[in-house]
Amino acid sequence: MNQSLFICPICRRALYREMGAYRCEAGHSFDIAREGYVNLLPANQKHSGAPGDDREMVNARTRFLDGGWYAPLRECLCETAALHTPDKPVLIDSGCGEGYYTAALSTEISAKKGRTAGIDLSKTAVKRASRRCPQAEIGVASVYHLPLKDACADVVVDCFSPLAEKEFCRILKPEGFFIYVVPGRQHLWELKEILYERPYENEVREETYEGFKQHVTVPLEFRFRLENPEDISALFHMTPYAWKTPKNGVERLAKLEALDVTAQFRVLIYQKKR
Repeated sequence: MNQSLFICPICRRALYREMGAYRCEAGHSFDIAREGYVNLLPANQKHSGAPGDDREMVNARTRFLDGGWYAPLRECLCETAALHTPDKPVLIDSGCGEGYYTAALSTEISAKKGRTAGIDLSKTAVKRASRRCPQAEIGVASVYHLPLKDACADVVVDCFSPLAEKEFCRILKPEGFFIYVVPGRQHLWELKEILYERPYENEVREETYEGFKQHVTVPLEFRFRLENPEDISALFHMTPYAWKTPKNGVERLAKLEALDVTAQFRVLIYQKKR
């Protein structure tokens, strides 16, 4: 039997991966889906019948990210993770989505003889992440109830996903690192100029979190050009703007044949206090 990075979401004991399932010593069992992931989301942690990102958003994000437009961010995350992990590290990708970043991170961590796990609330996203990430353990779970033991991880990555700083602090080893990707002040500014009569800048704040000290902030900015309406639509539908854009803004966007875009990120690196 191989001991998993995951623990049982019911009794919090260690899980062991056997043929076709994860099992704990108390007898709880969780089947491994044919795609390779495991569902560790108890019914009492669900807030809907199909929690997390829906198929439309996952499809849009998959199309856009597979186009390579955010490859510089993926490279930055890999370099940052490599710089802030020891030999044989454990990395947790919290809110891993369809696994675009997780796949690259798991390759980086595997090269250091380490282990990677990714979790997400969306079963649709997790199915794709599991196919992308054969070197990682992938599970359906809530970031607010991570099925991971205390002080098990060297680094936690959160890329545009819900923030669960108390859980991140719990699962990180002393002096482990939390890498948090947030938008910069003018992230996707050109898209906003099309969507809104009065586009607004993102608020930029230096946040502090209990149990962490801010280590460093890495700014990242690059530009790219989308040259067909399908890619423009994919970018739009993978953002929160798809839920709150006025109809006339959506109509303006639909008429575009190409769009130059500025991507602006802040990669915030926090270190857990001893």
